[in-house]
Amino acid sequence: MQLENALWTEKYRPGDFSEIKGQKEIVKRVKAFVEQKNLPHLLFTGPAGVGKTSLSLVIAKKLFKDLWRQNFLELNASDERGIDIVRNKVKDFARTRAIGDVPFKIIYLDECDALTREAQQALRRTMENYTQTCRFILSANYSSKIIEPIQSRCVVFRFKHLEKKDILGIIDQIAEDEGLKIDDKAKEALYDISEGDCRKLENILQSSAAIEKHITEDLIHSMASVAKPKEVREVLELALANKFIDARNKLLSLMLSYGLAGIDVIKQIQKEILELNIDNKSKMILIEKCGEIEFRMTEGSDEFVQLEALLSQFTLVNA
Repeated sequence: MQLENALWTEKYRPGDFSEIKGQKEIVKRVKAFVEQKNLPHLLFTGPAGVGKTSLSLVIAKKLFKDLWRQNFLELNASDERGIDIVRNKVKDFARTRAIGDVPFKIIYLDECDALTREAQQALRRTMENYTQTCRFILSANYSSKIIEPIQSRCVVFRFKHLEKKDILGIIDQIAEDEGLKIDDKAKEALYDISEGDCRKLENILQSSAAIEKHITEDLIHSMASVAKPKEVREVLELALANKFIDARNKLLSLMLSYGLAGIDVIKQIQKEILELNIDNKSKMILIEKCGEIEFRMTEGSDEFVQLEALLSQFTLVNA
């Protein structure tokens, strides 16, 4: 098995439109553009790990065949986010003609919502000036951070999280290719932890496979540094039973044993609130408290003090 994350991710990166999972309508429309060799500027938006970069590479491979590397430029805008990247690298590549029978090259700008507004304004002019020789595929997590003039020049595709059946299909494929045995509970844990992010799924699964060929639920939670849902629920139930000190001690033990950060704990607690045997009004109050505590943590408050404060709210619910 290849242990380097980059190599494993490349190994399972789709090479054909049929291999892109969970984005059926988007793939259908993009495939039509490619078959006509008449590609507009594209803007891919959506969460991480759902196929934006993979689809861009499939477009390049299908259009340019063996010459795709010479006609495809991939840049990560979060690394090089200033106006110079547009003035230099992008323009230098865009002003030269494509090699082969396709009349344009492709520039793929990943995470372009990280570009400064000045860089986006420069990119807007570049997209206009080099339409004859170049097409742009822009990728962003948040379309609202892309200026309106750029959005109006692109066909926008909004990607969604992968569904459970797609995630389980990917897990089964990797298990077969790599000779792994993955328990059903481990598959469920992978789906819950990955939250529809295929890249995250592959990284967790690869890390686990490097340790053991038989993948169990315990191994997945250990490698992902995530507590088991039932353990988090036990902490909350202790707090609801007015056993604050016991709940506090168990939470501290969980954080130390799994190496959890406060933000990670808050997200797991918020999920488990919905499973508690309390009335809906109490659930709403506690979820509101989770949001308040998370905000305080992101502003720099001590995470354990804030988690203790949250547990105290669970105790007061049944007081």
